[in-house]
Amino acid sequence: QVQLQESGPGLVKPSQTLSLTCTVSGGSITTRVYAWNWIRQPPGKGLEWMGVIAFDASTYYSPSLKSRNSISRDTRKNQFSLQLSSVTPEDTAVYYCAKHLNTYIVLVTTGDSEYDYWGQGTQVTVSS
Repeated sequence: QVQLQESGPGLVKPSQTLSLTCTVSGGSITTRVYAWNWIRQPPGKGLEWMGVIAFDASTYYSPSLKSRNSISRDTRKNQFSLQLSSVTPEDTAVYYCAKHLNTYIVLVTTGDSEYDYWGQGTQVTVSS
């Protein structure tokens, strides 16, 4: 049973960088061909796929966020992380990390696919 747990600050000031970490247990983030994703849901809106780091450490981002978005990993800790720069109140959302069985499906669908495991989500508010 794979478990994912998001961690990070719940409040970020405008123009700062939002940093979140997802700790994975019960499975390795280097397992072929799994994909490790960040997804968010702003209040009153649907889910938005932000980007993915694949089993081989390659990264792919939503075109709408690409310039502000960065995903990295620490294989020793079995964690992957999100950094979103220059945040505004519009970045206020519940942020989720999620696992997908196949990196290539995530890429073809630009994240619009079924995920087999999710973290519980963490609320991030951007406010001064």
